[in-house]
Amino acid sequence: MAAARPCIIALNAGSSSIKLSLYHLDGTAPPEFVARVQAEEIGDSPHLSGRLADGTDFLDETPANHALADHDSAFARLHEALAQQFGELKLAAVGHRIVHGGSRFPRPTIIDAATREDIAALSPMAPLHQPHHLEGIDAVSRFAPRTLQVACFDTSFHLEMPIVAQLTGLPYRFFEQGLRRFGFHGLSYEYIAGRLDDVDERLAKGRTIVAHLGNGASLCALQAGRSVDTTMGFTPLEGLPMGTRPGNIDPGLMLHLEQELGFTPETLQPLLYQQSGLLGVSGIDSDMQTLLESDSPRAHLAIEFFVHRVAQEMARMAVSLGGIDGIVFTAGIGEHAAPIRAAVVDRLAPLWPVALDESANRATEPGRISSRNSAIAVHVIPTDEEAPIARHTWRLHREQSAHA
Repeated sequence: MAAARPCIIALNAGSSSIKLSLYHLDGTAPPEFVARVQAEEIGDSPHLSGRLADGTDFLDETPANHALADHDSAFARLHEALAQQFGELKLAAVGHRIVHGGSRFPRPTIIDAATREDIAALSPMAPLHQPHHLEGIDAVSRFAPRTLQVACFDTSFHLEMPIVAQLTGLPYRFFEQGLRRFGFHGLSYEYIAGRLDDVDERLAKGRTIVAHLGNGASLCALQAGRSVDTTMGFTPLEGLPMGTRPGNIDPGLMLHLEQELGFTPETLQPLLYQQSGLLGVSGIDSDMQTLLESDSPRAHLAIEFFVHRVAQEMARMAVSLGGIDGIVFTAGIGEHAAPIRAAVVDRLAPLWPVALDESANRATEPGRISSRNSAIAVHVIPTDEEAPIARHTWRLHREQSAHA
């Protein structure tokens, strides 16, 4: 086994999953990605998997249910698997993806008792995510209580959007109280913005719509790599239809559900977060690939609804940018569902000089998928939310070490 060396873990905790990305540290060099491990279906039918940076699989394990009953045991087992592969881990810091930071957190922050309390207070605005991020923080605290922990927020990337993109339309006093459009998927957009220089210099300096399309889906309008608008708002419910979330919905319909159909906040929450979107429309599944393979008319309707709304919102993002130079597709659907990319671009073609190269779009490798005569460049860029987490965590670890 290799000798112990300093390392950072980027952690993304979900309701029944934990994903860890391991980065080695070497002097003043940026963190080096070496492996990713994850535990899924914690407490139910757990499964562990791991892959090295070169694509080699090194972990494929299905433990008994009681062996991974909670996030604590899952984190401990994943840490053990990394140590078995790389030798003793000298854990310098752990960085966490946190979905909602509100206005309180414009940048990554070292986690202390007050920070944890503030993160917990934001749970009602991201109930699918925030409580499980706290479980991840607590798991690390119990396993390695002296290890530096850093919170990296999806909302931070959008906090400097123009005020017109932050307003909700409610009376201005509510905006002054902090009720505003925040936007999410910021770590993904930060990563994509950082890749544009290498991929397409024109887009790095220009006007780009990034489509983060997955079980959670949103768009971001980038002007020279900075967010000027996005489709999600005060919570991750606004914007595009998603795997189980409806996206934009008439507020009057919410009043109707409460006043006429007897819904309460307690029954509305699962409806909006867990029963709508692709799952609700199709009645089959929230997974896009499953819907694409289905012969069900409802599955086709759900796909058509999703494509319709993505194209509509892209047009809105173009207005915010004052034009468009390029589109980037990323995340699960954006990276892997060629028919969805083609359908969205086909909807936009009557508006903009954009066209795909069909063979490039069908290819499994990321890259430019627009045709030579397309004035608007279209790219597929795999996202990596853990990379900015590792970078921010490394920076704060160095700053703290320098002042120790």
